[in-house]
Parts: sequence; C-alpha cells; structure tokens
Amino acid sequence: MRDCPRLFIPPAHIAPMAVDAVFDLEPGQAHYLGTVMRQQAGAVVEVFNARDGAWQGVIEHLRRDRCRIRVVEQARAPAATPGLCLVFAPLKRDATETVIRMGTELGVTRFRPVVTERTNTHRINADRLSSIATEATEQCERLDVPTIDALAPLTTVLSQWPDDTALFAALERMPQAVAAPAPHVGCGVLIGPEGGFSPREHEMLCRQAFVRPLSLGALVLRADTAAAAALALVGSGLKALCGKTS
Repeated sequence: MRDCPRLFIPPAHIAPMAVDAVFDLEPGQAHYLGTVMRQQAGAVVEVFNARDGAWQGVIEHLRRDRCRIRVVEQARAPAATPGLCLVFAPLKRDATETVIRMGTELGVTRFRPVVTERTNTHRINADRLSSIATEATEQCERLDVPTIDALAPLTTVLSQWPDDTALFAALERMPQAVAAPAPHVGCGVLIGPEGGFSPREHEMLCRQAFVRPLSLGALVLRADTAAAAALALVGSGLKALCGKTS
C-alpha cells in the first residue's frame, strides 16, 4: 500500500479499528485527501496509530472538508518500539524543524527541548513541531508519532532523568565510542546548542552517572547535523539489540 496516502488517526478520536468500522476524518485531513492528493470516493488509504497498527481503508464519502473512511483489513499489527528520547537545545526555526523531521525518521519517540547557557532560542511552536512530527511519521511508515515536551531547563531534565536509562551526550572531541543501550530500557541522546555546552555544563554532565559521552568524530558539526549523526549511531544499537532479544 505504499502508493496510497497514509493518515495518522489519534487513538483518542476513534474506537479501536476493526473490519467494517466507519469513522470521519478531521476536516484538515479531508481537505488534504480531496484537494492536495486529488482522491475520490472508492480510493484506498492507509490509516494507522500505535494502538491499532496500520489498516487499509476505503473512502466512502469525500466532499470538501468531510470524509468518511470504512476500514477493510489490517495491514500491519501494532508493535512495541524501543524508547529513544532526544534532548536538544532549540535552534533557529528551520533547523529546529529539521531536527524534528529527521529525529522522527530516525526513531525518536520523545523530544525534550531544553534551555542551556548558550541557547539562543527560548520559544518553540509546539503545535507546528507536532504537525511536522506527524507528517514525518506518515511519510516514513512508522506507526507511532513522537511526543514533544514543553521547553525546560537542562538542569530540570537531568534531575528528572531515570538512573537506569543511559543518556548519550554528544560532547566535542570526546574519545569514547558509543556503547550499546541496555535491553528493554531505551535510552536518550543529548545535543547541545550552536557553540556547544558551556564549561560548567560540560563538567555537570560528566558528573552524572547515567551520562555517557558520545564521540561524533574529530570534526565540529552543526547542531542539527550532530543530532542526525548521534541518532543514527544510537538508534542502530537499539535496533540491533531488539533484533537479538525479540
């Protein structure tokens, strides 16, 4: 069903999906199908969420901002995904949106934006970022849409971090290589702002037992590039581990 549109349906909006179940889309989704994708009644779509998995559906009625979907059959069962949290300092608008998009594609399940001593952006548009995460989820064929927390100080996030969950911190010019995350626990990745962490923050991070320095090589990367590189490294470890323990 890769050629048909994919639509995320929040579990809170509908009853559990089943064969022949019928539900109405949100007006924005109906407009997207009819105006942007040029779909008509009888067309096949894929509807999904983490609770129900992915299901094939048929458009029964479509007019302007109204669309009714009838569920036909399940295409993919729901599956548990390893928790992967990205803690990051917000960047300029385009760069922050890139981090959300790439992070979603690379398996992030929770975004935690933080304020550091060198953070230049102290506001985020949560609705806009949530929309980008949803669009990226639909595009990359995953089932769950990552959550986006409210902006918080780095010290607050560290004080709340579980001791049994590794937080891989991308610190400049650190020699340590990435280690595999612990089974079934998940992990986090920490990316600093443009200009990196301050000396005080660097020292604070190195004192935390759950923080593991993560080397991204000898070159100094842009913050959004560093996020993608770190997630690729840590995410590969999680996937390999899940493959061994499944």
